[in-house]
Amino acid sequence: MSAHPAPRRAARIRAVLTALLLLALSAGPAAAAPRSPAAPAAPAAPAVPAEGKAAAELSLKEAATGTEVTVSGTGWPAGTVVMLLLCGQNMIGGTNSCANDAGQAASVGADGTFRKGLGVVAPPKPCPCVVNVTSVNGDQSTVSLPFTVTGHPVAELPAESGQARLALLTGVQLKGEDGVLTWFGAPPSRRFTVTVGNLGSAPVKDPVFQIGTAHGVFAPVWEERQWKGTIPPGQKARVELDVELTMGAHGDYSISLKYGDKVLAVQPWGVDRPYGVLLFWGLLFVVVPAAVFRIGMAVVDRVRPRTGTGRPALAATGRHRAADAPPGTPPTPRGGASPQTATAVLPWFTPAQPADPSAPSDHPTRKGQL
Repeated sequence: MSAHPAPRRAARIRAVLTALLLLALSAGPAAAAPRSPAAPAAPAAPAVPAEGKAAAELSLKEAATGTEVTVSGTGWPAGTVVMLLLCGQNMIGGTNSCANDAGQAASVGADGTFRKGLGVVAPPKPCPCVVNVTSVNGDQSTVSLPFTVTGHPVAELPAESGQARLALLTGVQLKGEDGVLTWFGAPPSRRFTVTVGNLGSAPVKDPVFQIGTAHGVFAPVWEERQWKGTIPPGQKARVELDVELTMGAHGDYSISLKYGDKVLAVQPWGVDRPYGVLLFWGLLFVVVPAAVFRIGMAVVDRVRPRTGTGRPALAATGRHRAADAPPGTPPTPRGGASPQTATAVLPWFTPAQPADPSAPSDHPTRKGQL
C-alpha cells in the first residue's frame, strides 16, 4: 500500500517542471527580440504654444506611397475636428490638387492636441507637396506642412496672377441700429456683412471692393473699400465693410457690393425719417417768437416813465378826476382827459404851444354849477 504514493508524487513534480520550462521558452524570445528599425519611434508632441496658436508637425518629412505619416497638432480649439489632406502644387489649386479620398479627420482633445496617421498617396498634382491641416468646425485655422512624396513628379508652381474669382456664398446682412442722434438727423450707419469664396487658383490678398449707395431710382454712387486679409484658393471668408449715409438721409436706399466688374450682392435699406428734426423746428417757431415778445415787453417796461412810488403814471379817468378835483373845477368830459392831464401824464409828448393856465377853458361851465 505504501508503494503507490511515491510514483504519483514524482509524476506531479515532472508536470510542474515541464510547465515552467514551456513558460520560460515562450517568454525568452519575446523579451530578447530587438526593436525593428523599420518602425522609428514618433517624436514627442511639442508643447502647446503660450499664445494658443494652432501648430502641427509631421513624423516624417519624406515617404513613399503606401506608407503612413503621423500628424501631431497643438493649440487647436478643444472639441473641434481637423481635416488632414496631402496636396500637390502647395495646394494652389485648392482641394482639387489634393488626394481627397485618402484624407483623414482627427478630433481635438480637451488640451487642444491631436494625433492622427495619414496614408501617403500620390496627389493629383505634382510636387512640391504639403500636408494641409484645417479646422472644420472651429475658427477655420489652417496650417500647411511641407512634405515630399518619394518618386512623385516635381514641377514649377503656376504663376499667381493675383486675380481670383470671388463668389457670393451666403446672404447679405446690414448689421446695426439707429440711435438717438440719428433721430435728430445724424448720418445713419450700418455694417455690410457677406461671406465670399475664392473659386480661382490664386490667393486674394487685401481685396479692394466697391460699395455702391443708391437712393430711390437713382444710380448708385461707388466708393472703394479695402478689406484686410487673405482668401486662399478654395477657401471662404467673412467680409465686413462699414456703410454710412449723409446727414438727414431718409427713404428707400440700396447698398451694392462689387468686386472688379462683377456685382456680388445688393441689399435694400429703408431709412426712417428723422422726426426729431421736425420737432426741433416746430419748437423753434414757438419759442423764438415768445422770447422776442418777452424781451420787447421788458424793454418797454424799462423805458417808460415811473411815478414817485415806482409805478408808472396812468391817465386818470373822468370819474377819478371828478372825485379828486377841488370844488369849482369843471368836470372832465367823459371818455377823455383834459389837455393839462395828458401833458402831465405823457411828458415826452411836447405840445406845439405851451398851455396857458389863464386861458379860458374850452368847456363852458353849466349854469348853476358851483
